[in-house]
Amino acid sequence: QVQLEESGGGLVQAGGSLRLSCAASGNIFNINAMGWYRQAPGKQRELVATASNGGRINYEDSVKGRFTITRDNAKNTVYLQMNSLKPEDTAVYYCNAKTTVFGYSNDNWGQGTQVTVSS
Repeated sequence: QVQLEESGGGLVQAGGSLRLSCAASGNIFNINAMGWYRQAPGKQRELVATASNGGRINYEDSVKGRFTITRDNAKNTVYLQMNSLKPEDTAVYYCNAKTTVFGYSNDNWGQGTQVTVSS
């Protein structure tokens, strides 16, 4: 099991910035990717950005050029720098760690942190 602790959400005006942090603990050696997802009211959870152990990074199209995901492997932490925030970025943001144990893939989730962007 991997435990994920998020921080950094809050309320910001459109055009502002926030940085989310997520620290992993537990069986971190099974982690092969970390990332961020978000879920707005009435919508399905969607991928925002992911970063694999091998350095592969993926972004959802609407955040490209505005959000940056980074990992600090020494601290077992993943960050999401969010710039030029828009009201449509308002959602609960969830940290995710993908693990593989005995050939089986698992998703580990944080508790979520609220990001609210006012217009």
